Amino acid sequence: MEAKTSRFTLQQELWELVLVAIGAVPGAVLRWQLGLHLGEKDLVANVVGALVLGLLAGCPSRPRRQLLLGIGFCGSLTTFSSWMVNSVELIASGQWVEALGLIGLTLGLGVGAAALGFWVARFRFRP
Repeated sequence: MEAKTSRFTLQQELWELVLVAIGAVPGAVLRWQLGLHLGEKDLVANVVGALVLGLLAGCPSRPRRQLLLGIGFCGSLTTFSSWMVNSVELIASGQWVEALGLIGLTLGLGVGAAALGFWVARFRFRP
């Protein structure tokens, strides 16, 4: 019985890994394309990711959708570390106002996008 359970768990984990990977590819490609075509790619990527995660949070729970879009797509699209490094670089170059502006703008737009996504999904999927 234990071998059957272990095999089922392994198969389930492999399927979950595949879902994350499938979602990660378009997220990474979109982030790359934003970098080619926009100056401030991190802001756009983070706000779009916040909107998508807000939509997911407002929808009825679907674990596979969370793996595909939440962890896979948004995980490869959004970037906390680049945002922090950009902020530190601005501070290090004496551009405190710009750094605080970047931090405030990203937080404000990100929270706003997440809230918008959440409430749109809640309105759409209400009973």
